[in-house]
Amino acid sequence: MELPSAPVELAPPTRPIGNRQPAIGNSRGAFAAVILIAAFLFFSLILPVGTVVRAAFTNADGSFTLAHMGGLFTTGVLREAFFNSLFVAAMAALGASVIALPLAYLTSRFSFRGAGLAYTLGVLPLVMPPFVGAVAMQTIWGKNGTVNLLLKEWLGVRVPFLEGLGGVIFVEALHYFPFILINVSTALASLDGAMEEAAMNLGAKGFRLFRRVVLPLVLPGYAAGALLVFVKVFDDLGTPLMLDEKLLLAPQAYLRITNVGVDDPLGYVISAALVALSLAALWLSQRVLRGRDYATAQRGGSGVARFPLRGWRAVAAYAWVILTLLVVLSPHLGLLLMSFAKVWSFTVLPDPWTAGHYATVLEDAPQLLSNTLFYCGIAAGADALLAAVIAYLMLRTNAPGRGLLDFLASASLAVPGVVLGIGYLRMFKGVDVPWTQTAVLSTWLAITLAFSVRRLPYALRSCVAALQQVHPSMEEAAQNLGASRPRALRRVVIPLMLGGIVAGGVTAFVTAAVELSVVIVLISSAAQAPVALGIYNYFQSATGRGPGAALGMIAVLIVALGTWLSQRLLRGRGALRE
Repeated sequence: MELPSAPVELAPPTRPIGNRQPAIGNSRGAFAAVILIAAFLFFSLILPVGTVVRAAFTNADGSFTLAHMGGLFTTGVLREAFFNSLFVAAMAALGASVIALPLAYLTSRFSFRGAGLAYTLGVLPLVMPPFVGAVAMQTIWGKNGTVNLLLKEWLGVRVPFLEGLGGVIFVEALHYFPFILINVSTALASLDGAMEEAAMNLGAKGFRLFRRVVLPLVLPGYAAGALLVFVKVFDDLGTPLMLDEKLLLAPQAYLRITNVGVDDPLGYVISAALVALSLAALWLSQRVLRGRDYATAQRGGSGVARFPLRGWRAVAAYAWVILTLLVVLSPHLGLLLMSFAKVWSFTVLPDPWTAGHYATVLEDAPQLLSNTLFYCGIAAGADALLAAVIAYLMLRTNAPGRGLLDFLASASLAVPGVVLGIGYLRMFKGVDVPWTQTAVLSTWLAITLAFSVRRLPYALRSCVAALQQVHPSMEEAAQNLGASRPRALRRVVIPLMLGGIVAGGVTAFVTAAVELSVVIVLISSAAQAPVALGIYNYFQSATGRGPGAALGMIAVLIVALGTWLSQRLLRGRGALRE
């Protein structure tokens, strides 16, 4: 849910940049740290996911079988869910592209008043959890929502914006298109403007210039964004459940495990298929781009040339940008209005209004907020520490296995939350906390561990970016002046990358605060529920929509504030280094 300021990729490789060489060689301490962190990631990620995959190929007596996998295609419901998931993910990526590409091109290529504001507003959908946006959009785009009521009054028609799989596609495309917008805008900004000028001098212009020069050079950024949209939509659980569309793989996996039981083999078959297809999407994107050269011959250019907009072109550009922003920000508007609506049914706007929903949430659900602060605070602290150590091991040491840490820490981006939750259910089934008679699944341990491993890639990205801006010579100078390695780390390296560490922890916190797919699987007690599950439970009844919207607005504000704080910290540390 964060607002990234750099291209977003799935499991990006991280290596030292420029001529920077590792500062401390193969120390025993570094190797021991690699072993310990790898063991933690193996236990918290690889083992539970492996448990799920193994269960898909195992009979009740423990023997190997392929019979369960056949059920994915021989069972009519699962076969339909499989192809529905592929269709929804692909069409959502296409819809997100239709929204993001023109907006990125207009705000990056043309100079007009409000271009920066348009870009900023364009990435705001990421601060709202998609399952919350799904409910909010029903008030605006639903069968009896604002838009359809106006269409019925003016034109005598209704459009099924949110019905069937098309509704899921619509919601997902509006929520995830910023991933493409951010990547393409960043790619456009990094291009050398001289290349476009040379093409124009040779006679290329208009769409031909865009198709033959600009588009090929930004294709890696677009592919990374579109891939992330595909994977996020494919794995999403909350949005289909909110829209009552259960014939998709993620909802089917959840329903099989929760309704049939943790011993149902088809639930594990679906989970294994989710993991396999997510990894296949990553492999396919790398395969498509492999062997093609997208580099420019010189660096430091001014980016794609920005031209002023005049006349009818300016009118058309403003009309497109305004229309796009009205559509993509409609969930935020709907959620805000719903949170103050005493009654909102068959009317364009709520009537009458009330602030009582916020009072209800603050009175009845303080436990939700305290649980969220507890779970996410522990997870964010652990992620900040782990990410800082992993970043240092990767960029400052030659310790064997440091590349494996990069892969393991980033792998959770390709693992659906519902699969990880199911893996924990199976792995911790019947397991008690040591020296107690309390089951692990009934405590905070499992959910906090899941949050930590799910959000570690976000914290790692921030820490790596921060450490890459600290030249190894600064640490070496401290050691040459007599400081030990621990002292040089404590007095030089950590203070210089502290902004990135804190920003990574904040990002991990705010994104975990609105995580639903893991929570809905692992939390069975109302006393343990965090904010995300509270919002979901509120929205399950018509009388709870107002309080659910109020709690959703609180969650959105938490995410927005945390995102702003993390970006502020990163910029502040960058300014200090300059």
